[in-house]
Amino acid sequence: MVDKIKEWIVKIVTSRLFVVWVVIVCLFAFVLQHLFSMQIIKGSDYLNDYMMKIEKTIEVEGTRGNIYDRNGVLLAHNELSYTVTLEDNGTYANNKERAKLLNAEISTLIDMIEKNGDSIVNDLDLYMDSNGELSFLVDGTELAGFRRDIYGRKKVADLKFNATLGYDESTATPEQMYEYLLEKFAVDTKTYDRYRAYQIMVVRYALYLSSYQKYIAIGIAEDVSDETVAMIREHASDLQGVEVREDTKRVYDYPEYFSHILGYTGKISDSEYDSLHEQDESYSRSDVVGKAGIEQVMELQLQGKKGSETVYVNNVGKVLDQKDYTEPSAGNDVYLSVDATLQMAVYDLLEQELAGIINSKIINAKTSDSSELYIPIYKVYNALVENSVIDLSKMEQAADGTVQAQVYQTFSARKEAALSEVASALQSNTAYEDLSDEMQEMVTYVVKMLQDQSVFVSSSIDTSDDVYQNWKSGKASVQEYLRHAIDSSWINITGFNLNEKYADTSEVYTQLVNYVTEQLKNSNDFDKIVYKYLIYNDKISGSQLCLILYEQGILAQDDDAVASLKSGSTSAYTFLKSKIQSMQITPAQLALDPCTGSCVIMNPNTGELLASVTYPGYDSNRLANNMDSAYYNALLQDGSLPLYNNATQQTTAPGSTFKMVTASAGLTEGAISTGTVITDTGVFDRLGLNLKCWVYPRNHGSITVSQAIRDSCNYFFAETAYRLSLSGDTYKEEKGLSAIAKYATEFGLADKTNIEIPEGTPKIADEFPIDASIGQSNHNYTTSQLARYVAAIANNGTVYDLTLLNKVTDSDGNTLETYTPQVHNQITNLSASTWQVLHSGMEMAIGEHDQFKDLQVSLAGKTGTAQENENRPNHALFVGYAPADNPQIAIATRIAYGYGSSNACVFVDQVMKYYFKQNTEEELLNGQAINVGTSSNSFGD
Repeated sequence: MVDKIKEWIVKIVTSRLFVVWVVIVCLFAFVLQHLFSMQIIKGSDYLNDYMMKIEKTIEVEGTRGNIYDRNGVLLAHNELSYTVTLEDNGTYANNKERAKLLNAEISTLIDMIEKNGDSIVNDLDLYMDSNGELSFLVDGTELAGFRRDIYGRKKVADLKFNATLGYDESTATPEQMYEYLLEKFAVDTKTYDRYRAYQIMVVRYALYLSSYQKYIAIGIAEDVSDETVAMIREHASDLQGVEVREDTKRVYDYPEYFSHILGYTGKISDSEYDSLHEQDESYSRSDVVGKAGIEQVMELQLQGKKGSETVYVNNVGKVLDQKDYTEPSAGNDVYLSVDATLQMAVYDLLEQELAGIINSKIINAKTSDSSELYIPIYKVYNALVENSVIDLSKMEQAADGTVQAQVYQTFSARKEAALSEVASALQSNTAYEDLSDEMQEMVTYVVKMLQDQSVFVSSSIDTSDDVYQNWKSGKASVQEYLRHAIDSSWINITGFNLNEKYADTSEVYTQLVNYVTEQLKNSNDFDKIVYKYLIYNDKISGSQLCLILYEQGILAQDDDAVASLKSGSTSAYTFLKSKIQSMQITPAQLALDPCTGSCVIMNPNTGELLASVTYPGYDSNRLANNMDSAYYNALLQDGSLPLYNNATQQTTAPGSTFKMVTASAGLTEGAISTGTVITDTGVFDRLGLNLKCWVYPRNHGSITVSQAIRDSCNYFFAETAYRLSLSGDTYKEEKGLSAIAKYATEFGLADKTNIEIPEGTPKIADEFPIDASIGQSNHNYTTSQLARYVAAIANNGTVYDLTLLNKVTDSDGNTLETYTPQVHNQITNLSASTWQVLHSGMEMAIGEHDQFKDLQVSLAGKTGTAQENENRPNHALFVGYAPADNPQIAIATRIAYGYGSSNACVFVDQVMKYYFKQNTEEELLNGQAINVGTSSNSFGD
């Protein structure tokens, strides 16, 4: 028995299975021992290592510095706010599950945020309006860079035809990019409607941009309400990676008045990061920086110094512990040169002046053929729609029985018919010139829409082509033009569902017509054309539009006014005139001529800039922090161009304000003397010209140069330019131009003023010296440049560079740096007698304008009228200084399309009365349109 047992043991031991079992037992024992060591002996150590596995240093933003005016009036500061953040730190089985759950969570978040009246952050340059219509918020090189980023190319030049997508990335339309991003982020369009899908896409794209930085949360919604904070925190356990953090928001105290000076802040762009990071390595790609104006110019001073803290996060990114907190520090404070009180008063006076001009020009008619360019009331009716004073998107949802509902029913019926008519026109051979005015405007819009959406490849169009020329002259039909464009490869057909290789012209054209029809259904601009002709054809009345102003809350509710409009006892004409007079409807809202203006005021003795006013402004609070994309898009579409700085960017001919330059040239070069008498015959006809003096058929008679400045005599200065152009007895245009340019340069008109914000490039005339002598030809200057010029006249020859800055202090008020206007050049070649001629001529000129008859301060100045477009009013200009014998301020103003220089005089008179306290603020800044009389659009001074 023992032998059998031994034999059995030997058999087992020598068996191969025994070896396997021994190995298994040993491994199992090893695992048990290791588990015992991990969980019992070293369990707490391993748990700590797991829970605090990753150490991360997180930046803590410093507070941005404040901005003040020269007197310490606060213009920009920071306030506490709350930001909802999202960090992509969840764990998912696969990418498909990740996309589905992440998109669902984002949609839930958006519901919570919008339920309390808040909105998500949208930094995407692809904008979708409430109708689902897409558009770009950028163009040119910025649009090319946006496409580069969307398609993940390193350089713009790398954008190419994408065979998978079926189109060229470099010309991708808004819709193509929208579809691409939806697919990229797996946003299910069956689960979400078009706009919600877009919102999810916006958030996903923001996450995508920061995906290379772990543990960096992005802001989903900024400056949210307490209700949103409570709701998010209540559901925190169900929201992966979502937190509410304390933050600061940038606040502008007087936004419209200072928008173009201060600018606004926003999320740093790639190019801004590259530039700023070179100067300061603490900048990161998630920073908020100055995007325009002083915020951008003084970014390195205003940006606070970052602090830091060390945090420990677990393997899913949750912060478990914090230590080593370093306090951030506030940025420096910036003080401007401008006087805030003066800036705001001049802005309000300018708005009142513009309203007064508009009101004086409105006539109760449908059209106007007058050379005076009156404003027919029907143009005002249409402006309420055209410039989006009335929100068309609200019409469809209006309650039954409202005026909006009635108007929308009229519109809907007409639009359906209009779409059918456009489709017929696209299939018709009727020449453009034979279409009705309404259809001409509609098909013109169709072609423009195709160009804007890059369906037309503009670079491929041959403008010398016969069909193109016929289309431009109105001889060709829109069908002929578009079919020819397809045949000539001017049309990008990659967006159509076609086999490009085999599609013929008819197939492509059918697709193009279908595409156009679908686009027009959701086109706000096309809707405006429909409304326009309903208004002009009296299908929608002016009274209905006025009542809608009340229904949409644009005007404060007034039961008596509403009843009066409904009964017809108050006409729409009378009603709108009264609302413009009382400034309840502003020039900027109407965007009719004139709706813009500018004024620059400086101290001629020091060169200090006291005011730089451009009208209209915009609410920079809606662009800073969480940019209101809808508002920004509205600014881009606004006919009054509120994003454009009229004070420093708009360049036009200076008109007769330039005549002091010509006088200086003539006197200094010896073409005339202070005693030279020239007889104005009414028409300057040398060289075959027919230049009429502005008083023609009258004339100024025999006058000297100072009297010519007083009278703004075109004949006198034309003769002076003629003499400057003589070489012996030979007229040489170049000689006259050279002389005029020499003295224009002396007065600083050849160069920018070096003001810190964007400024237009000046242009001294280089043709037609006779026209150039009176401020015409191709002269072009900004209001800021004209202000520097007239300040140099006031101070006898010191030309200053302009600066908006006064000083920089630290957060404790200690001055770190001061800014003093630098001398650009000194005019040394003008004699004392020449200065005297300029001064006396400008003083006498004021006496020729009744607008200054009760002004108690002595003023020296010169008016100007400049024509830019025969179909629009002339520009109204004025330059001057006061008091005339001891100048304290120099002023330049331009009212674009302001009819006549008398209107500029009315405005300057008001500014002088305000500055020198002749009248009270209550008297001047009364919120009423200024009575400007019946100013003419005639070309004179």
